[in-house]
Amino acid sequence: SFSKHRSGTCSHHGGVAAWLGASSSATVRVAVGRTVLLGPRTRSVGCRLGALPDRRCSPGAFYSRLTRAVLCGRGFHTSSVRNVPQSEKFAVEREYGLAPGYYGRSLEIDHIVPLELGGSNAIANLFPERANVRPGYHVKDRLEDRLHQLVCAGRMSLAAARAGIARDWPALYRRVFGAPAR
Repeated sequence: SFSKHRSGTCSHHGGVAAWLGASSSATVRVAVGRTVLLGPRTRSVGCRLGALPDRRCSPGAFYSRLTRAVLCGRGFHTSSVRNVPQSEKFAVEREYGLAPGYYGRSLEIDHIVPLELGGSNAIANLFPERANVRPGYHVKDRLEDRLHQLVCAGRMSLAAARAGIARDWPALYRRVFGAPAR
């Protein structure tokens, strides 16, 4: 997903971001730091597929150097840190009991802590999320965009946004939007 205060196409689903003020020929490299897990990763097989990630397999993780100042800076966009090879996506699918494959728009390997909140590309921050369940990944994308806006406006701390979306994103959605995630 992309932040609504920026202009461009969604890099979340493989599009190419074209942000205002950014040169299309220059790629800004961001020093992300180390991956910080939000909990222990105690399983890598037999993970339970559901609306929320199986926390034993996918506790969520973020990059230590992706601070509010970096994430809300004019030159930052998610394509500068996105790096999940297909082999890693297949590994996530296997952990959750799915046959590795190309599922099109029916399923995506999603970041638990989204890239716009400094989420890591580590397998501990990835899980298979379906589009056709209630709520599906399209609804979570809306929350990710709103959280980025709140963090950048100073109305929510980055730590609270990361922890809330990783713990129970539908509950956070209800708090942020005042309605159930549908």
